[in-house]
Amino acid sequence: MVAEAQKSKSLIKTRSKLEELFGLDLRSLALFRIGIALLLLTDLFIRSGDLVAHYTDAGVLPRSLLTEELWKPGYWSIHAISGQPLVQALIFLIAGGMALALLVGYQTRLAAIASWALVVSLHNRNPALIFAADDVLRALLFWCMFLPLGAYYSIERALNTSPKPLPKRVLSGATLALTLQICFVYWFSAAFKTTSPIWWPQGNAVYYALSFDQYATHFGQFLLKFPPLLTFFTLSTLWLEWIGPLFLFVPFRTTWFRCATILTFISLHIGFGLSLQIGIFPVLSVFCWLVFIPSEVWDSWGKRLYTPERAGLRIYYDSECGFCKKVVHLLRTFLLLPNIPLLMAQEDPTIFADMQTYNSWVVVDWQERRHYKFEAIAYICSLSPVFKFLTPVLRWRPVMSVGTKFYETVASNRRTAGKFTKPLKFRPIEVRSPRPLNLITLLLFAYTFIWNLRSFAPEVFNRRTLNSVDWISRVTRLDQSWSIFAPSPPRDDGWYVIPGQLADGTQVDLLKDGSAVSYEKPTVQTRNAIYHNMQWRTYFINLNRGIGKKLYPYYGEYLCRRWNGRHQGLKQLKNFEIHFINEKTVPRGQTQPVDQKTTWQQSCS
Repeated sequence: MVAEAQKSKSLIKTRSKLEELFGLDLRSLALFRIGIALLLLTDLFIRSGDLVAHYTDAGVLPRSLLTEELWKPGYWSIHAISGQPLVQALIFLIAGGMALALLVGYQTRLAAIASWALVVSLHNRNPALIFAADDVLRALLFWCMFLPLGAYYSIERALNTSPKPLPKRVLSGATLALTLQICFVYWFSAAFKTTSPIWWPQGNAVYYALSFDQYATHFGQFLLKFPPLLTFFTLSTLWLEWIGPLFLFVPFRTTWFRCATILTFISLHIGFGLSLQIGIFPVLSVFCWLVFIPSEVWDSWGKRLYTPERAGLRIYYDSECGFCKKVVHLLRTFLLLPNIPLLMAQEDPTIFADMQTYNSWVVVDWQERRHYKFEAIAYICSLSPVFKFLTPVLRWRPVMSVGTKFYETVASNRRTAGKFTKPLKFRPIEVRSPRPLNLITLLLFAYTFIWNLRSFAPEVFNRRTLNSVDWISRVTRLDQSWSIFAPSPPRDDGWYVIPGQLADGTQVDLLKDGSAVSYEKPTVQTRNAIYHNMQWRTYFINLNRGIGKKLYPYYGEYLCRRWNGRHQGLKQLKNFEIHFINEKTVPRGQTQPVDQKTTWQQSCS
């Protein structure tokens, strides 16, 4: 009996340690979900500005070229069902709706599945726009489908009816896969980099990266003045990518090591964001590391936030109003006041009398003072650890006046208001890790691991058996390769000049909205004006590479349509040329050669 008890105790201890190392806190998963959803909405908003240019047949990549030349077997895209702007706008709206559902935690698993599918569809619609951040986002969303993302800070949590308390952490095949997927981004990137002497032992990679004008910011160009610092950054980045993720798995003082690792990598990506214009990549990477926040940190924050003011708060609502019940539950969850009691006004005669007198819910503070209508909302916000900053705005007299009238309108039309919350149902939440689901995620993870090994050493892992299951990677878009600035940063630097001749003989620069043609090297501000966003920046980089031969004719047609759609008569575009001013990056101290080449000519007739 003693031996069995000791064995059982040892198994419990082992599982607890595995859960600590490879499990994830449900609150960290919720924060991760919110960050991913915000990035999805931001990315959709940015891309929607070029909806016609990038995702319709009237843009730079019609579907005929996409399906015949750029797609690999197994690729698919909902966006490719039509080349019309209206259809694309509708798909963008649906994707935005799914990202919004993911943000608030409504039908979270369904929203995660739909968001993953729509992101894969969007990326497949125009492969010429894809950058490293897009690959990371797809990989993260894939594992999100198997995780309990809606257990905290969500509509699902607000309307949870289960009497069982939720666990703090969850250990499953999906938590293991997400954890190691994030590590793979760094380990395989470091493996690629180690093959190039520019990273090790020369230590010149950061110099080349910041010399690539397509990406460099003002701050990045400023750093070029400090060669020893650039060498330090190069070597420290390489070693951090190799060793840094390992500190997540230190079996002793795990919380301390995890917090130090999280802060270190967040600092690394803030540095990337300050010195390089690489789209959402730095922010996405920061959100990746927030998923590792340990349970002990959340518990400590919770204790600090549990002040007498919050502990003494009570909220009373009309028990006969289903709409009211849902609203107070939602407010408690999203204002991060989880321990506040929600009570039925009918159970307290004096509270009930006030509710009828003021036609309002009743909020009682820690000093037994009562608050009503919109003023009660302002008071609750003043106690929220996240939305406290809104209190001065909510209590500003004009806002208070409008808010009170709005509250009174809703209170007088509860049945109508209830129609808006009708889809929100009280349901129990269960956080489970079924064995079949764990087996599926582990098999997919093993497949992903082999794919990463294959991307790094194709001559070793290029086997017939692996080739026969390539379709899995392309359907799921788990075909990943983390060669980010590896094996070395790009050196094919330069800029485009596109002089166009109008019908009246005038020559204009099509990249600068018809201004005078200039072959001078553009400044950082000028590049930002030309590229607009990371998608255009990536497109122009690809235009100068092997894929550019396929893209040029269609980009040329797009330029003609775009200009002539805005101009008439003698101001219409007759023909144009595309020139690339090649400025290949050379080692420090050498003269940088600059040469001009004409890469494309086209008539608009």
